[in-house]
Amino acid sequence: MEKANIKYGAFVQILREELIPAIGCTEPIALAYAAAVARRTLGEMPDRVVVGVSGSIIKNVKSVIVPNTGHLKGIPAAVTAGIVAGKPEKELEVIGAVTQEQIMQMKEFMEGTEVRIEHIKSGLTFDIIVTLYKDSSYSKVRIANFHTNIVLIEKDGNILKQREALMEEQPLTDRGLLNMEDIWDFINTVDISDIKEILDRQIQYNWAIAEEGLRCSYGANIGKVLLWTSGNDVAVKAKAMAAAGSDARMNGCELPVIINSGSGNQGITVSVPVIVYAKERKVCAEKMYRALALSNLAAIHQKTPIGRLSAYCGAVNAGAGAGAGIAYLCGGGYKEVIHTMVNALAIISGIVCDGAKASCAAKIASSIDAGIFGYSMYMQGQQFLDGDGIVTKGVEATLKNVGRLGKEGMKETNEEIIKIMIGE
Repeated sequence: MEKANIKYGAFVQILREELIPAIGCTEPIALAYAAAVARRTLGEMPDRVVVGVSGSIIKNVKSVIVPNTGHLKGIPAAVTAGIVAGKPEKELEVIGAVTQEQIMQMKEFMEGTEVRIEHIKSGLTFDIIVTLYKDSSYSKVRIANFHTNIVLIEKDGNILKQREALMEEQPLTDRGLLNMEDIWDFINTVDISDIKEILDRQIQYNWAIAEEGLRCSYGANIGKVLLWTSGNDVAVKAKAMAAAGSDARMNGCELPVIINSGSGNQGITVSVPVIVYAKERKVCAEKMYRALALSNLAAIHQKTPIGRLSAYCGAVNAGAGAGAGIAYLCGGGYKEVIHTMVNALAIISGIVCDGAKASCAAKIASSIDAGIFGYSMYMQGQQFLDGDGIVTKGVEATLKNVGRLGKEGMKETNEEIIKIMIGE
C-alpha cells in the first residue's frame, strides 16, 4: 500500500511538473528567459550580445515566429524580446505581456546592437549560453537540458549561481516510475480533485488556441484544410482542431499553451483530440479527466527516454498518447489502450523533427490519425505483432525500442538535419 501511495503521489506531481503554461514555441522562449535573467543580472541594457546554442536549439528556433515581437523570427528576435520586455519570474511566460512600444524597442535594438550567434558543441542536445556586455561589464546565463534549468548565472567574474550541467535531465520526480500498467491503475483510481485543476487549465488554454487557429489565418492553415477537404466527422475534427492549435502557435499567436514533455505542440496533441472525442461522445467530466490523465502520462512515459530534443518528432509520442485516451473514451480497456499505442507507433515512428515551423501542424494531424487508426485496427481484430520491425512482445519492450530509436538511433540524423538547416 505504501508503494502504491508513493506512485500515486508521484504521478500527480509529474502531471503538475509537466503541464505548465508557455507562450510561443518553448525553445525561443527558453532563449528569451535566459536573456531576461541575464538582463536583470547585468542591471542595464547591453551594447553587445553573444548567444551560444546547441544545434537542436538552432533547429527549433530558426523558422518559428516569436510571439509578441511583431512577427519576428529566429534566435536574435527571441533573445532581444527577453532583453527588452522579459519578466524572468514568469519563466516560460517570460514575454507574455509586451507593449507596442516594447515591440518597437525590440526592432530598434536589433538594428543597432550586435547579436552574435555561436554554434556550441558541448555534448548536450539542449544548451543555451547568453552573454550580455555593457562596456567592460558582462553577465552570463546558461540553461541546459531543459527549458527552465538555469545552471549558471555569472556577472563580471563572480559566480552567482552554478550547478553541474548534467548530461541527462534530473526532474523533481522520477519519470522512471512510469509504466503503462501503473498509469492505467492510476487513471482509473485517481481522486479527480487531485488532478482537476491541472487538467482544467490544459482544457481551457489548449482548446482556446485551437479555436483561434480555426478562426484566423496562421501558417499553412492545416486545421482549416482538413475541415475543407475531409468533412466534419469526429476523427477529422480531432485532427483539425489539434492542427489548428499548432497552426496558431507556430505562427505567432500570443495565447498560452499547456505543454507536455517540454513542448506546446505535444501538449496540444495529447489534449485537444481527447477533448473533441469527449464532447462528441457526451461523456461525463470525470471520464474526460481520466482520459486526459492517460494521454498525458502515456506521452510523458514514451518521451522520457528520448529526451526533450532529438531528431524524433515528439508529436508521434503525443499522438499515440491521444490514441490511448480516445480508446479509453470509446470504452476500451487496458488491452485496447496498449495495442492502440503499439499500432500507432509501428505506423509513424519514422517522422523526423526538422525544427519548429508551420509543418508541425501537419505532423500532428498525421500522428493523431495514427493513434485513431491504431485503435480502429485493434477493434477489427488486427494488430502489429512481435517481430514486425521495432515492435516486440510487450508494450514496455516496444516503448523501450522506440526510446532507443529516438535517442540513440537518430543522433546522426539530427546532426544532418542541423547541417542542412544551417547550410553546412
